Amino acid sequence: MLVVETVVRIRREYAAGKPIKAICRDLRLSRKVVRKAIRAEEGAFSYQRTTQPFPKIGPVRDRLVQLLTENEARPRRDRLRLTRVWDLLVQEGYDGSYDSVRRYAARWREETKTAPGDGGTAFVPLMFAPGEAFQFDFSHEDVEVAGQPMRVKAAHVRLCASRAVYVRVYPRETQEMVFDAHARAFAFFGGVPTRGIYDNMKTAVDAVFVGKQRVFNRRFLLMADHYMFEPTACTPAAGWEKGQVENQVQTSRERFFKPRLRFASLEELNGWLEAECRRWARLHPHPEQREITLAQALEAERPALQAILAPFDGFHEVEHAVTGTCLITFDRNRYSVMARAAKRTVQVRAYADRIVVRCAGEVVAEHVRSFGRGRTIYDPWHYLPVLARKPGSLRNGAPFQDWTLPPALTRLRKKLGRGDEADRRFVRVLAAVLVDGLDEVDDAVREALDAGAASDEVILNILARCREPPAPQPITTCEALVLRHPPIADCARYDLLRGPRAAA
Repeated sequence: MLVVETVVRIRREYAAGKPIKAICRDLRLSRKVVRKAIRAEEGAFSYQRTTQPFPKIGPVRDRLVQLLTENEARPRRDRLRLTRVWDLLVQEGYDGSYDSVRRYAARWREETKTAPGDGGTAFVPLMFAPGEAFQFDFSHEDVEVAGQPMRVKAAHVRLCASRAVYVRVYPRETQEMVFDAHARAFAFFGGVPTRGIYDNMKTAVDAVFVGKQRVFNRRFLLMADHYMFEPTACTPAAGWEKGQVENQVQTSRERFFKPRLRFASLEELNGWLEAECRRWARLHPHPEQREITLAQALEAERPALQAILAPFDGFHEVEHAVTGTCLITFDRNRYSVMARAAKRTVQVRAYADRIVVRCAGEVVAEHVRSFGRGRTIYDPWHYLPVLARKPGSLRNGAPFQDWTLPPALTRLRKKLGRGDEADRRFVRVLAAVLVDGLDEVDDAVREALDAGAASDEVILNILARCREPPAPQPITTCEALVLRHPPIADCARYDLLRGPRAAA
């Protein structure tokens, strides 16, 4: 194809009277090309192929169309690159180039995307009043936590009016994580809008019917009722109905999660994300009101938000049986409970970051939630009543390995030494915690050690003395009520009343 400069030169030299033969010789072009350039309209000379033969694509065209159609039906995140489509064709016997596949795919998209003359799918711009609505969505992001690669679930919340954003990551996308994300987002924004816009996520929607009718999860409705907002679910596969948070997902991935974040724990990562959300709001203008920042727009919207009376107690509760070793199995991990709950049925309340175990309305255990597999989390104090009856288990009991005790009790154990008798004496001191409490026992141990008496008997004596009621305070009598002759306890005075013979 000739460039514009060559066409211009041919036309200029021909207009100056130069023969076509000489132009062909100087430019090394054929007569056909030169004549076409001369006859063409000004600036209109270009190569246009009227037909595309597809000599290589022809045998695999149907298969390529099938792959392209299936690829377009996939979610955007799961779509294959054209290089991967070409590789699949090569594996099936295609010997053509990637460029041929690329050109055919581009033409296929243009032909199938819209009807001729149509400019594409049109949308109506949306506008929300302050405090009217927020949008919620989850995304999957890759981070590095404690030196290990990890795929986390990022909860995205966005106010529709001020466009303020909040992002927090979780190990999973369960219902308790959804509750925690709402509570933290509302605390971050300083209030609650009157409507929430969601997709049809399973943690919120139990059934999808025709139109906008949905059956929301009962626990999710309790949360919405607590915060006094109306949940609204989008039409399936209609992401534009919550386009603000969909755009936030893409923006956050580019701004926050690239390059890959590296933190020691999820708590540190979430603290950094919250600080970045605040910084982002301070530095970026509102997309429609360019004269103010997102932070200023949030401050203007905050009076229109509903007040937060109290955070929602968002948990997922299940029942479990306690084994004879005072353990329950929850989410592929084992947790210890108090000894009095052994071989009983307990209720496990799972929160986003912890689990709480209740038995007969009483809390019998509380642990930081573990998201690994096959771990056993002990609290040695749960086994103290059993240890008091079986002091020999102190040496080899699994809960008591690497037991972190208060400094005074650690010093006492070193003073007592090792052995059966030393373990028995130390357990006697530990058993006093069930009666007096840990703080009192720790103070008594410290007092005994400061006095140079590393003895269980001395420590128990100090605790018994502390349990005695305090001595009554002396009564102060005013001067007007003081007797002039106070009574004297002297039995000899009665002998004087009997006469001189009384003494004999």
